[in-house]
Amino acid sequence: MFNLFKKKPEPKSALNKPEVMGLCVGSSFDIDKLSFQLVLNELMIQDVADTQLILAAGRVDLGSTILLRFYTDDEAWLQVVCEGSESEENIVDLTLFHYFDTLHVNASEWDDLLNRKIGVPFYHFQDQAYTRVWTSTSEYHPPVAMQEKTYDDSEEVSETDQFVMLFERELSDGSFEQLYLSGEESLNDQNQLERSLVISTGVKLSPTQIRVNG
Repeated sequence: MFNLFKKKPEPKSALNKPEVMGLCVGSSFDIDKLSFQLVLNELMIQDVADTQLILAAGRVDLGSTILLRFYTDDEAWLQVVCEGSESEENIVDLTLFHYFDTLHVNASEWDDLLNRKIGVPFYHFQDQAYTRVWTSTSEYHPPVAMQEKTYDDSEEVSETDQFVMLFERELSDGSFEQLYLSGEESLNDQNQLERSLVISTGVKLSPTQIRVNG
C-alpha cells in the first residue's frame, strides 16, 4: 500500500523516524505465537511469519497518545500505542495486524463510506460478525480522523489522511481478533487524490512476545 503515499523530501536533520523497543526501519523481530497458537485456525490470517523484517515505520500523533506502526515484509504491521513519550515504559497496547484487502473507493462512494458504513455498531466480514470497540452516544460512530507520516530507508516522508474504526470478535479461548477499517486518502505521484478502504485483522501481543533482532 506504500505506493499510494505522496512522498515529500525533508531535510535529513528533520527526520525523526519512529523507534521503540529497538523496533525501527531495517530491524527485524521474532514473534512468540504461543498465546494465539490454539486459535490460529480461527483467525482470518493463519500464516504468520515467525520473523518479520521492518520495511517502513509510521507515526500518528494524537496528542497524549502516539501510535507507532512498523510495516513488515509479511504484509503485516505492528502497532505500538504509547501514552506520553515514545518509550517502552509508556506502551499501553501492542497489536499485530495483517492486511486482508485494499479496495479502491470512488469519489461518489467516499462520503457514504465515512458517514454510513464504516462506523456501524456491527460489521459483517467474511461470514463473521464484529462488534465496534469504540462507543458512541448514537448508533453510528463517525470514523476517527488521523494523519500518518511514514518513513522508509530513504530520506523522504509519506503522508496519508486516515478515517478509522476498530471492531473485534471473541475467539474460543476468550481472546479477541481485531478488525481495523481505514478509509485512506492520499496524493499519488501525479498529484491526484486517491481513496481506498484498507481492511486489516489482528491479534494483541505483549512486549514479552516480541524479540527484536536489530
